[in-house]
Amino acid sequence: MKFHPVLWVYSLIQWFLDKLFSPTPPSPKAALGRPRIAIIGAGLTGVSSASHCVGHGFDVTIFEAGDEKSVGGIWSRVNNTSGLQIHSIMYRFHPSIRWADGYPDRQQIVSQITQLWKRYGLHERTRFETRVTSARQDRSGRWIINNDLSFGYFDGVVAAVGTCGDPKTPHMPNQETFKGEIFHSSKLDGKTAAGKKVLIIGGGASAVEALEFVVHTNAASTSVLARSDKWIIPRNALVDMLLALNIFGQETIFSWIPETLLKKLFYRSLEDLAPTSGGLFTETPMVNSDIFRQIRNHNAEWLRGDIVGFSENGIRFRQRAKGVPKGGPGREIEVKGDMVIMATGYQRPSLSFLPSEVFEEPYHPPKWYLQVFPPRNVSICCNNCTYVNAIGTVGNYHIGIYTRLLLMFLVDPLARPQEYWMKRWIDMTSFLKSKAPTGAFDFFTYSELIYWFVFCIAINPFRWKWAPFVFFGIGSVLPKEIVRREDQIRNGMGMTKRHPE
Repeated sequence: MKFHPVLWVYSLIQWFLDKLFSPTPPSPKAALGRPRIAIIGAGLTGVSSASHCVGHGFDVTIFEAGDEKSVGGIWSRVNNTSGLQIHSIMYRFHPSIRWADGYPDRQQIVSQITQLWKRYGLHERTRFETRVTSARQDRSGRWIINNDLSFGYFDGVVAAVGTCGDPKTPHMPNQETFKGEIFHSSKLDGKTAAGKKVLIIGGGASAVEALEFVVHTNAASTSVLARSDKWIIPRNALVDMLLALNIFGQETIFSWIPETLLKKLFYRSLEDLAPTSGGLFTETPMVNSDIFRQIRNHNAEWLRGDIVGFSENGIRFRQRAKGVPKGGPGREIEVKGDMVIMATGYQRPSLSFLPSEVFEEPYHPPKWYLQVFPPRNVSICCNNCTYVNAIGTVGNYHIGIYTRLLLMFLVDPLARPQEYWMKRWIDMTSFLKSKAPTGAFDFFTYSELIYWFVFCIAINPFRWKWAPFVFFGIGSVLPKEIVRREDQIRNGMGMTKRHPE
């Protein structure tokens, strides 16, 4: 293998991060203690959250609706041609992850998730083919999953069901008359677009998945049929990180600067494809550099408009001019093609297994404390499954921070937020972002997320001692020592010591 100095330095950085911040995996027969956590989902977030818990000595059980092949969540189900669009330095969902390159493919991502699952002994703590339909608390505040006491009792719940469930497969008018092939963007393994005219319906993240397939299989041409304009940003780590530095998490008077730079330096002659209504900091942008290259090479086109229906040889499409809203007037054309890829996304998994009171207005997801803790019950952490739009990444250090915040709240009553103050934080954030084009919690940036974490720790002096643990996983003996002292006090008062069952 040819020596690559940049990758060597990157590997060295990852080695140091692993040694400094990875919690020690428990021994195979280690007796893990309370609080005991129920993890719902064995995807990237569930496996990462569980590894942080057991690495700090706390017991977990992972409940996964699928079989063992489902470890990895959405990454276990997408195409082999799919890969990471952002640089892997922004996708470090656990300190022990070792990426081989900057933009790993689907196989490498699933491999890293599976290795993490095995490294922390989670195969012994995972219940496969167990769909969670209810999570409720008994009178003592202990969580019971699916009303099944054989699972034991839990002190907290991490909902890690993600935002991508089953594929959306809408049926469109006259779809059965189309003579070509129709596939969902997640079902392209074993297929080929070589020499074909491909029509991609949709302009979001699923369209990126379809574009990867088109590029890999050498399609003759590609037409992306998008209902709305969406910001497209380059596949460049520096650009992506700079955009995530907008700590306000919304459009500001300076937003025109990155928007103009993108138009002039990235869109260039294709500036007409840039949105006119929505600003850059209002919706999750597409991260892709191939589509503009394909358009400039006349191998692809981006059409703005509405689907009228299928025809025998393609799609009947009402093409709209720039600035005309969805459903507005336009010119109807037929876009011919041999293959249609439905880049229509995925259904959002339900959180209906949680108690109904956590969804009460006006504090409903994503309007929760730090976006993931419902004010009515701080022992629930909906990690990575309540966000709507963002610039940053869903697979980074925040997974561990959220998990350790939950552990702090469960272990230390003085650090635990009260419902009143959780609601006041939500109200304050809503006020600060009241001028945002979106809802206060409908869009955020990664730097805003870090600000939330810092504020959470700084506002309460009893949390200061937890800062190294929450932010870096350092000082794991502290929570265990607090648990030990609590048990001593309970025993001194004649109370029975609680054990996970």
